[in-house]
Amino acid sequence: MPAPRPDEVYRGATRVMAVVILVFGILMVTLTLARGGGIAATGLWIGLVFCGLGAGRLYLSFRT
Repeated sequence: MPAPRPDEVYRGATRVMAVVILVFGILMVTLTLARGGGIAATGLWIGLVFCGLGAGRLYLSFRT
């Protein structure tokens, strides 16, 4: 079996990192809300930013 091309490895690594960032954001939001954080909680907003960045990067990686 031939080795994958470098651009395929890059795309795969980008997708894996995007999913990791997305899951990290979901965990931040979940833990913040479970521990009683409200709408003004910093963990909620940072978690939402991570979710947006991960989802956006994942979307862009599949678009091209």
